[in-house]
Amino acid sequence: MKLPTDLQVLDAIYKEYYEAYSNYREGEENGRGGKAYMPIDIKLIASRLNVDAGIVFGRLYNHLNRLHSYVNDDEQKSKVPLFALQVGSDVHCIHFPLMSSILAGLESEKSKFLTTTWISGVAIIVSVAALGVSIFK
Repeated sequence: MKLPTDLQVLDAIYKEYYEAYSNYREGEENGRGGKAYMPIDIKLIASRLNVDAGIVFGRLYNHLNRLHSYVNDDEQKSKVPLFALQVGSDVHCIHFPLMSSILAGLESEKSKFLTTTWISGVAIIVSVAALGVSIFK
């Protein structure tokens, strides 16, 4: 079984919860305490990725949260976690705008890698073809 990448985990969360996130309206009964933090079902995301829920939870809480949480420069030096165990009465919440930004960065890195790999492959093919032409002349 192959472990999901950070990109795959965040992409699965984004696809599953984007509609609910974007449909949030201030002042309406939305089933959650605020817009930024979206409660997620760890077991659902794990099933989408075909891994144990503990793997997804660990990736979010122990790795991504430590990597991407930040502290505001305000007087209180308030911490903004990517993944929070509880926000108000909601449990297992992800800071959706921050996650979306991280996801966009990971997708950009993947695109750059694939483009560079593709260009390198084409360059190798051209080099081998040129070598073949020069040898058989």
